[in-house]
Amino acid sequence: MATYIALSSFTDQGVKTAKDSVKRADGVKAAAKKFGCKMTQIYWTLGSYDVVAIIEAPDEESATAFALAIGMAGNVRTQTMRAFSAGEMKGILGKLS
Repeated sequence: MATYIALSSFTDQGVKTAKDSVKRADGVKAAAKKFGCKMTQIYWTLGSYDVVAIIEAPDEESATAFALAIGMAGNVRTQTMRAFSAGEMKGILGKLS
């Protein structure tokens, strides 16, 4: 499974219903399964982003479909980045000559 880091900011709608954000996160975890994904960690943060989540997905298509489904709910805008473990990075670096 590939790892992704999602940086999310509340929309106006998301801020208005911020009291429900923990309950919504539970729903997002359940929704992830429909796309073959798993949200392994979620943190509410201060600063430029309101939420940081760690997601595992079998492929980019599944990760993208999951991100689009979450965005369609209208509570957050998300920037998603592919993350590489140390082992994966060693493999990538091993391809360099």
